[in-house]
Amino acid sequence: MTRLIDSILIPTDDSEGALAGAKHAIALASQTGADVHVLSVVAVRSDLEGITDAMESMYASLEDDAKAAVETIADMVRSYDEDLEVTTTVKRGTPFQSIREYATRREIDIIAMGTKGRDGVDRVLLGSVTENVLRTARTPVLVVPPEANLSEINEIAFDEFLLPTDGSDGAAIAADWGIALASRLESMVHTVYSAETSRLSRAKTPDELLDALEQSGEDAIEAVREQATDAGVSITGTITTGSPADVILTAATERDADLIVMGTHGRTGIGQWFLGSVTENVVRQADVPVFCVPVSAESP
Repeated sequence: MTRLIDSILIPTDDSEGALAGAKHAIALASQTGADVHVLSVVAVRSDLEGITDAMESMYASLEDDAKAAVETIADMVRSYDEDLEVTTTVKRGTPFQSIREYATRREIDIIAMGTKGRDGVDRVLLGSVTENVLRTARTPVLVVPPEANLSEINEIAFDEFLLPTDGSDGAAIAADWGIALASRLESMVHTVYSAETSRLSRAKTPDELLDALEQSGEDAIEAVREQATDAGVSITGTITTGSPADVILTAATERDADLIVMGTHGRTGIGQWFLGSVTENVVRQADVPVFCVPVSAESP
């Protein structure tokens, strides 16, 4: 039987946000036996026709800093679990493109990174590199808020998963990953459905709207419940009202979730270059890591 996760990529810029992502990646790698890849990208302007000697000297200095950054993470991996394989790489390029290309070429299963890098200045703003990776990656991305850096690696748990669903294709592929991961880690899953009237036709009467919402919620919850039961995963489900992002964030707090697993696009997601608004709002505001699964991801 092959491992659920064979490899995890940790991009780093030596920021606190990158360190938070690295800690969770190491904890997950240790529990799944995944190989760890650590990548640091020296940002190079693509609009320049040539590089002067002064610029080359600057880039060389930045590469030295990048090498130190990847070795810091690699030392963390080796110190925590000496059985894990670690590969370190430093590249020049556009950070998010280099991360995505590395993940594709090395057939990386999961990218793990902080929600804020060196340019992250506010909680409601995603770091630009993280946002662009989320928009374009074809593999799941584990995004970790800076607050999670307070935990030591051995304190990081994956015991309680929150798995939102809206019955969409995006939610279905996220459920595949969430349940497979919960089975591997022996985690408890709670699934939640937000009954939001804006999803349904305004031509319906209030009673018809309520009935339709309840039926849609029951169908979506039951589909996830059956899948989890077949996989031997313990699961509970709730249908509640409110905006999806608020419902998810509230449920994560009430359930003391260790991880939110959700698709990058739900019913309103229409394009690769557009991150679903619900996912974006959850990632921006969540106090716990969010495991974001694109529709293009292969089933585990």
